[in-house]
Amino acid sequence: MSEDDLLQLGTGSGDPAAATTLYAAAGAAMAEIILVYLALAARTDGFNRIEVGHVTDVVERRIVLGGINSPLDEEQVSNEEVVNEWARMQAVPFSVENAVTRGVYIKLRARVTELLERMESQTNGFTRFDAAFVSDNAYLLPVFQRLLNISSKSKLKEAVGSVNDNSISKPAGKRIADLLNARQPGRAVTINDLRLSIEPTLEGIVRDLVGRVLLEDVVANALDVAGVQYKRESEYSAIQGVVYSFRADFVAPDENDPRVFIEVRKSSSRHASLYAKDKMFSAINWKGHNRKLMAILVTEGPWTEQTLQVMAKVFDYVIPLRKASQMADIVAAYLNGDESQLRLLIDFAVLPDR
Repeated sequence: MSEDDLLQLGTGSGDPAAATTLYAAAGAAMAEIILVYLALAARTDGFNRIEVGHVTDVVERRIVLGGINSPLDEEQVSNEEVVNEWARMQAVPFSVENAVTRGVYIKLRARVTELLERMESQTNGFTRFDAAFVSDNAYLLPVFQRLLNISSKSKLKEAVGSVNDNSISKPAGKRIADLLNARQPGRAVTINDLRLSIEPTLEGIVRDLVGRVLLEDVVANALDVAGVQYKRESEYSAIQGVVYSFRADFVAPDENDPRVFIEVRKSSSRHASLYAKDKMFSAINWKGHNRKLMAILVTEGPWTEQTLQVMAKVFDYVIPLRKASQMADIVAAYLNGDESQLRLLIDFAVLPDR
């Protein structure tokens, strides 16, 4: 996928007037970059072996440099320089989150600049606002909020009523337009000022997408490529356990014949121990009831080495997110009858004394 293709994501087939929310644009960009990331991860053994021939364009250079948090500009360096930078920084843990979101931020910032320039031309430099323009362009709500200098959604609601970036009623549109016309923000702010003020909104969007979309979508796409049948947490009721039944992030092939469950978790060193206890109990609960159930934990973030070692005593596999493709191949092999892939058995029961 070319750089131009990625820059058009979320803008409705490239039309600069397409009314797409920032959140939708970010989600579309992330989905596309995840596919590029997965293909690159497969070619590079989970970013453990990168050669010049593996990196073919600016999008892939951005993924590699983002993953190691390199300051190099992917648009100014060659593929060979990117590989040399990776070789120089191999001790730095490769971050899937940074690899993918680096491109998402570029897309979002380009989208914001486009919106601001168009709004500036249509509002006489942010000084004249029409109620119909506000109502018809709900996706511009984050910009309207910044122009009103209202810091939170709750305060915005108090001022103009219930609105969101998908819908602004005509009465609310008139209230916003009246406030903006009275304020005439264009007398005091520039496009650059607005661009900087919207940055926290972009960060919030990307953080939310990382938690809700990125980590699990990387795993889901890897399973899809490997031809694995599975269900995600929202698609089934529960996996039966020794103590109680609840859901994992993924079960394969399904909850009626659970042979593999996958948990995906980002952690920091500060929270690693707490998360480990929670995930290990889940594994013991499920594996104790389902003797041939494979347990996989996919990790992202700076887990402590000690915590990972402890979890490896319960989970069959503890695998970093960057190796999602290899993880999917293991699952596919096991579901196809290769029982040598199963590493640990937990066999116990909780029974009444009499």
